[in-house]
Amino acid sequence: MSKADNAKQLFESGCNCCQAVFCAFLENTNLTKEEALRLSAGFGGGFGRLREVCGAVSGMTMVLSNRFASTDPNDHEKKAELYALIQKAAGEFKEENGSIVCRELLGLQEKKSAPVPEERTKEYYKKRPCSELVHCAAAIAEKYLEENK
Repeated sequence: MSKADNAKQLFESGCNCCQAVFCAFLENTNLTKEEALRLSAGFGGGFGRLREVCGAVSGMTMVLSNRFASTDPNDHEKKAELYALIQKAAGEFKEENGSIVCRELLGLQEKKSAPVPEERTKEYYKKRPCSELVHCAAAIAEKYLEENK
């Protein structure tokens, strides 16, 4: 199963969008599933349901950061390389989906949503493109990991 398919499956089993993408790449981290779920939990719904940067894009950023970031905060060259990579990946996501902002991707007028997540029903999955957005973000991350082994 591809990482993108795994991410979609994780989302459809109850993970938020960021958790689904990040946890699809769990084997690329030194984290337990519980640690990965906890670290990525607050990024769902566009950062705590504020409907800002899409959680799937945040998860993609976490995956790429885990692989390409330097642990030296003063390594400006590696930092610039990572930022360029994140901008490229986010640009690819935006080109494919029209935005990287949750509320725009969902066609919402409101600036933020109530903090209580919606129940995951068949109707929820029919009205939300999130499964496909998660799949897209994970596919982009997977591509960059493959290209830069």
